[in-house]
Amino acid sequence: MGRDRQQGQGIYTAPMDHNYRSNMGGDNGRGGGGRRAGFGPSYSPMDPEPLPAQHEDAASRIFAFVEDLFFLAKIQETGRKMNVKVEFVKNEKDLTDRLSNNGDGKPSLIIFDLNNANAKPLTLIPKLKSKLKKGTSIIGFLSHVQGDLKQKAHEVGCDMVLPRSAFSQNLPQLLRRHGAIEPETSQPE
Repeated sequence: MGRDRQQGQGIYTAPMDHNYRSNMGGDNGRGGGGRRAGFGPSYSPMDPEPLPAQHEDAASRIFAFVEDLFFLAKIQETGRKMNVKVEFVKNEKDLTDRLSNNGDGKPSLIIFDLNNANAKPLTLIPKLKSKLKKGTSIIGFLSHVQGDLKQKAHEVGCDMVLPRSAFSQNLPQLLRRHGAIEPETSQPE
């Protein structure tokens, strides 16, 4: 019997019900739009609507200490789609220069790749927290296995620390929330 199975004899397989395949997103051999047969349609979460376009000279509200090319490109592309200006900075001096060029507008969000050694996030985050006070959120992202680094980042003042996957997934919502220009409030006379 073992020999029959090796040669493919003696095994009965029933024909597949094609209605099942079509109901589950299969293509019945007709091309099926790139989905794998037998797998239902995939549903991705809706990205938030883009913000109204900003002027080129508008003050930046989001700065990012990111050198990883994958995340740099992802943030740039998401910012472009969302009409949100994100400036990438390399170190504390670079951020200070950009903030001085920004006028009196404080950033609403600073993003740190907590693995970016050039930015020295664990020493820079407390400085920024004391300098910028309230109104500026600091979000860091790291590998999901770096529990110690996550704890240290929270201790030095990082408002939110996300695994890389969660950061990528929530990036459109984060940029929308922090990239919106606050309406100017009129002062009563």
